[in-house]
Amino acid sequence: MTIVAALLVVLTIVFGPQLWAKYILRHYSRHRDEIPGTGGELAIHLVENSKLEGVKVERFEGGDHYDPVAKTVRLSESVYDGKSLTAVVVAAHEVGHAIQDSFGYAPLRWRSRLVILAAMSERIGAMILIALPFITALTRMPAAGALMLAAGIAVLLVPVAVHFVTLPVEFDASFRRALPILALGYVPHDELPAARRILTACALTYVAASLAALLNFWRWIYFLRR
Repeated sequence: MTIVAALLVVLTIVFGPQLWAKYILRHYSRHRDEIPGTGGELAIHLVENSKLEGVKVERFEGGDHYDPVAKTVRLSESVYDGKSLTAVVVAAHEVGHAIQDSFGYAPLRWRSRLVILAAMSERIGAMILIALPFITALTRMPAAGALMLAAGIAVLLVPVAVHFVTLPVEFDASFRRALPILALGYVPHDELPAARRILTACALTYVAASLAALLNFWRWIYFLRR
């Protein structure tokens, strides 16, 4: 029973923020005629108004994000074409990342570099850890096994580092960049609390990813200790 309770607590901590974030984003996604423009139109306006030279805004089939390499704010169809509170707030959040980039915000640069490593490191780490027992058995050298274990753990820690570097980047984009802009009149004053909740949801999607990456890391550690 204790194990079940502990498992439920872990699942709540890991998946709770993600479920709450999805609920908030969906809750405020209702079409509203009184909103003067779509999320895509607002993003284009903010890019031009902030004088973000070379930054483009485009519709994207995947998730909403800012690509610092291509200097492009990419918005899903529901955000780009949407006239909802979620659409305009998410658009402002992604433009917030473009503003970070224009100021040379260091954590954004760190994340961009780590993402390149993380894409390969998780696969390499998994391969190392799976091959570890066989390599140790073939070489009959415990030191080789310990070295491989250390290398595998180090590689698996890269995605964890990426996600935790992402957290300050997301909260900064939400509350230091997007919220002050939205408060200038892009969102009615009485709806700023709702905008704050949406911006929190944008950040919490990455909190959930960070916790999931950490859980994956400890899963491998538990597997190796058996």
